[in-house]
Amino acid sequence: MRGPATPRPQQLGERDREVLRDVVLTYIVSAEPVSSRTIARHGQLSLSAATIRNVMADLEEWGYLQQPHTSAGRVPTASGYHLFIDSLMQSRSLPARDRRMIDEILAKAPPDVHQLLEAVVLVLKELSHQVSIVLAPAPSETVLKSLELVPVAEHKVLCVMVSSAGVVDTKVLEVEEPLSREDLVWISNYLTENFANLSLAAIRERLIALMAEERAQVDRLLAWSIELARRGFEASGAERQLIFDGTHELLAQPELSDIGRVRQLFDTFKQKARLVSILNRLIHADGVRVLIGAESELTSGLDFSLIAAPYGIGSRSLGSVAIFGPSRMEYPRMIPLVRYLGEALSGILEARFADEQEERLE
Repeated sequence: MRGPATPRPQQLGERDREVLRDVVLTYIVSAEPVSSRTIARHGQLSLSAATIRNVMADLEEWGYLQQPHTSAGRVPTASGYHLFIDSLMQSRSLPARDRRMIDEILAKAPPDVHQLLEAVVLVLKELSHQVSIVLAPAPSETVLKSLELVPVAEHKVLCVMVSSAGVVDTKVLEVEEPLSREDLVWISNYLTENFANLSLAAIRERLIALMAEERAQVDRLLAWSIELARRGFEASGAERQLIFDGTHELLAQPELSDIGRVRQLFDTFKQKARLVSILNRLIHADGVRVLIGAESELTSGLDFSLIAAPYGIGSRSLGSVAIFGPSRMEYPRMIPLVRYLGEALSGILEARFADEQEERLE
């Protein structure tokens, strides 16, 4: 014989929802399992401890609360946190002072995109007191601003590429045939005019198409342009870079009172490839994503949560901004914080890209 079906979140009664909200908020502050007596003492629900106990028992049966020990109170499950986030959490925007702090710090960030991302990580750590993470754009997403080829020896050419974010990359290329400075100036101008404002991935696709054209085998300078561009635009690696800070911010949290969990935390951040893989799956998410506990191999072992938001230029997602910390983190403040930083970073990158476009048209 089957028992009653577990109610969907929208089917919970108002009393169930109020008790769950109070349990989540109390646990976030106390880090201790919450008892019915504690909720009753708050006096906000006008319910007896016995009634609250029955409601909490129902919420546990339905999977929104769990009881760590037989005689202890209850704590939220991942489903309980998600219900709180989705429909019980009072909508909160980021405080004006935090927005000002973010805007001022990012406005002063250097033009180099890596230093800009480091500034994002720093301000996120300062405001969240959690581990702060930024997934940098993939090398293939680098947008070219200009390219210059300079002879450095009879059979060697220095390739200098400048991205739209101001990052300079240099490579020395071997050439079988000596090329004059005039030839290299022509090739540099041709490549800049034809490939500026394109990502390296788009450039490689265009080069493949050009290499297939018969005229590329006939025109000597065009053939060299394609060959030098192919070598110069080869990404140094497909691996995204991960920038993070704040692991020591968590050591004062009760969840890390066990030295074994501390080791697990630091081991987690040694496995950068796994972190990159997880965040890479979130960059095309619509808005803020929250992964809690067993929902991800990153968060499950520590019973932590990951809050991530994408950033990019227009509809093109480039990376993500995230915080990582105990599941009982202050979601009403952390979610708006991550969202605002993702939007602020996108705004800066879009403005820089627009400036590059305007300069090119002048």
